[in-house]
Amino acid sequence: MAPGSLPPISNVPNLSTAERASILDQLFEPSIPLHTLSLELLQIEHFTSYEDMIASIGLQLTDLAESGLSSDTELLGEILQSHPRLGEKGVASDQSRGEQAQLNTGKNSDGIDLMERNAEYERTFPGLKYLVFVNGRNRSTIVDDIQTRIRRRNISLERREAIKVSLLT
Repeated sequence: MAPGSLPPISNVPNLSTAERASILDQLFEPSIPLHTLSLELLQIEHFTSYEDMIASIGLQLTDLAESGLSSDTELLGEILQSHPRLGEKGVASDQSRGEQAQLNTGKNSDGIDLMERNAEYERTFPGLKYLVFVNGRNRSTIVDDIQTRIRRRNISLERREAIKVSLLT
């Protein structure tokens, strides 16, 4: 399977483990813990569309968030940690690199404000990174959002927000 191309959804259960992992890496941020969670699902379920598959993975992530087991919380944290920090240099995925490019232009293009807010967020919510759907949003809107979410201090809601963002990437 060529990078950047997805096979017909009907073929997914018959693909090799490496090919199914590649699909996950194209649809989400590359994440070995996500592979651990979802590769079997991609083999045993027959989805009618990629949107259905993404929704099923979303249910898996939501189940982890709501289970209350520390092992599930840790696995979810590892999956969500695969996302790059906003303003971070050396972003691995093309999709995230493209989204973040707009944050690194114009005033404050050095990313200092975002890096400071990221650090504050991570102190407030240990084990989480601030995740937001960037596309089309400017730097000041993002900074306002992160500050609002820090003041809110609701880690359960932050996990749900992170899952939503993961499903949009």
